[in-house]
Amino acid sequence: MAIWSLISAIAATAMTAAVSGASWRTPLRRYAEPFAIALLFTASIVPLAAFIMPRVMPHVRRRIVFPLDWAIVFVIMIATGIAGSSVAIGILWTAAYIPPGQLTAWFMQSLKTSIVMTLIFGISISAFEAMRARLDDAEMALRTKERDEAEARRVAAEAQLASLESRVNPHFLFNTLNSIATLVHDDPAAAERMTTQLAALLRSSLDSGSVLVPLADELKLVRAYLDIERVRFGDRLRYDVRVHGDTSAARVPRLAVQTLVENSVKYAVSPSRDGATIAIDAAAANGRLRVDVGDDGPGFVATAVPDGHGLALVRERLAMTFGERASLGIESASGRTVVTIEMPM
Repeated sequence: MAIWSLISAIAATAMTAAVSGASWRTPLRRYAEPFAIALLFTASIVPLAAFIMPRVMPHVRRRIVFPLDWAIVFVIMIATGIAGSSVAIGILWTAAYIPPGQLTAWFMQSLKTSIVMTLIFGISISAFEAMRARLDDAEMALRTKERDEAEARRVAAEAQLASLESRVNPHFLFNTLNSIATLVHDDPAAAERMTTQLAALLRSSLDSGSVLVPLADELKLVRAYLDIERVRFGDRLRYDVRVHGDTSAARVPRLAVQTLVENSVKYAVSPSRDGATIAIDAAAANGRLRVDVGDDGPGFVATAVPDGHGLALVRERLAMTFGERASLGIESASGRTVVTIEMPM
C-alpha cells in the first residue's frame, strides 16, 4: 500500500507539472489545487492498474507471443486509464467542482494526460511484475535444485552407510563353521547353541532395517560373538561386560561395538599364547553415551589405522550417523589398549 501511495504522489506531481505548467518556482498556494486534482486522478488510476496489471500480465504473456502480448497489455492499460479518469471525473462532478456543461471538456482534457501517465506507470508496474516473476521462478528453480541436491546427498550417504555396514560382517564365519562341524560329534548341544548364536550374529549383520539399535541388543550380540570365539580360543579369551546406569535403551550404530570387540580378538587374543582379557564398559553422563572396549594385548600405533580397517569403518559410521556429535578415540600402549566411542544418547 505504501509503495502505491508513493507512486500516486509521484504521478500527481508529474501530472501537475505537465498540465498546469507549474515548476519549483510556482508558489505552493497556486500549486496545491492542481496537485490535489492530479492526486485524485492518480489515486483513481494507479491502484486500479496495480490491481489489474499483475493479474492480467502473466496470463497474456503465457498465451500470446511477443510483441502481440504487449499490444494487448497497452490496450488494457489505456482502458484502465479511461476507467480511472472516469472515476475521478465522477467524483469531481458529484462534488460540484466541474461547472455545468463542461463535463465533456474536462473529461477529454484529462484523458490524454491520464492515458500517458497510465502507460508510463503501467509499463513500469508490468516490467516490475515481470522481473519479480522471473526472480520468483529463478528462486523456485534454485530451491528445487538445492532440494534435489540435498536429497541426492542423503541417498548417497545412505548408500555409503549401507556399504560400510555390509563390510562390517563377522570374519570368523569359516572358523565358526569348522568349530560347529567338530562339536556336532563331540558335543551336539554346544554345536546347536553355537549355531543359534551364529544365526543371531548373521541376522544382525545382514539386517537392512534401522541403522541404530538399542545398546542392550548390541551387547547381547557381543556376548554371543565372544561365546562363539571362546569355543576356538578356550581360556585364552577372557571377557567382562559392564553396564553402568540406565543405558540399555541408548541407541548405537548396529555392529559398532561388535566390530571393536572383534578387533581386540584379532589383534590381542589371537596372536598371544596366553590370550588376552577384553573389557567392555558402557556408561552415560550429561546426555552422552560412552562405550570403552579395552584389552591387555600388545597394542598398536593409533595413527596407523588404514582405510578399511574395522576402527576406520566404525569412525566413518559414527560420522555419517551423528556428524560431529560423535567421536572415536584410541589409547594404545603395550599391555593396554582402549578404544572409546562417544555419541549422543
